[in-house]
Amino acid sequence: MKTTVKREELLDPLQKVIGAVERKQTLPILGHVLLQSNNGKTALTATDLEIELTARLNQIDGGDDFATTLPARKLLDIVKALPEQSDITLISEDGKIRITAGRSRFTLGSLQAGDFPRVDDINPTSTFKLPQRVLKKLIDKTAFAMALQDVRYYLNGMLVELGTSGIRLVATDGHRLALSEEPADLGIQTDRQLIIPRKGVLELGRLLTQDDSETEVQISQNHIRVLTDDLVFTSKLIDGKFPDYNRVIPEDGNQLMTVDRDVLKQALYRTSILSNEKYRGINLTISENTLGIKAHNPDQEEAEEEISVDYNGNPMEIGFNVTYLLDVLAVLDSDQVHVKLLDPNSSCIITASDNDNFRYIVMPMRI
Repeated sequence: MKTTVKREELLDPLQKVIGAVERKQTLPILGHVLLQSNNGKTALTATDLEIELTARLNQIDGGDDFATTLPARKLLDIVKALPEQSDITLISEDGKIRITAGRSRFTLGSLQAGDFPRVDDINPTSTFKLPQRVLKKLIDKTAFAMALQDVRYYLNGMLVELGTSGIRLVATDGHRLALSEEPADLGIQTDRQLIIPRKGVLELGRLLTQDDSETEVQISQNHIRVLTDDLVFTSKLIDGKFPDYNRVIPEDGNQLMTVDRDVLKQALYRTSILSNEKYRGINLTISENTLGIKAHNPDQEEAEEEISVDYNGNPMEIGFNVTYLLDVLAVLDSDQVHVKLLDPNSSCIITASDNDNFRYIVMPMRI
């Protein structure tokens, strides 16, 4: 095998697939990327056996079809370090890959391409299309609420609901819940639920762009595959039943507070500096058109803020984990947010003032 490629044409796909390469692998081959050319089409593939990423190379000079593997992170470091617009030549000989660019020479070990694990045809039972920016927005506004290493393994991922009315994404860690939905005609005749694992969700959110090009989503019994113009993302699905999240969404509270998102975000951040580092609790005191925010810690230190809000309900005092509130405010992009409350013992619902397609539920805590 001998092939030549521009540095940028190799660097971009490498950066796209590198997220699938774990730093510690159970199998040496999983630390490699597969470089394969077939019928004039060349691609890089990486996998950790849970997700698989394949990125196409647009311009590569080579003759016959070939397939080889290279150490992923070493290759990425080398390509990054080479001068811009370099011509990189890769030559396979005696089980190694020789890389040359200008006066630079590198020799990397290679493993048998035939041993590289691949996800073949997933035999999709459902297929639909969405603009990249729509799918990315849904993921970005929901993913933060996923659990991390929860014993309830089905919470370590994101629920995707498909139906005749559109698509809905739900994530929860048991203390908060994020829900995003987009009305769309997906061509789905039967409602369906699936759970994408946490790593797959984060990688997909990283790889999707803000443009209007369409993504094709294929779903089988055990896999989801997302195809863009230059990328194929494949992930196993979590085999489990997501809890009935509708049960934890409180009825709309009869106490509505409207507040400037940025003002509230900054006030919460300042107050959080002196909150308990472990529990991150803050106390909210809500009265007519005024919100008081207070935090203290075991060192007897206190922080207080007071901001103006639009509120005409009953006076209320309620505690929250400030990190959960800041996470919500970080993903909402409206100038004003609505906070719906029922009583000090019930969860609150936070939405943008002009769009309720994105809803966030945060449980209260005792301070």
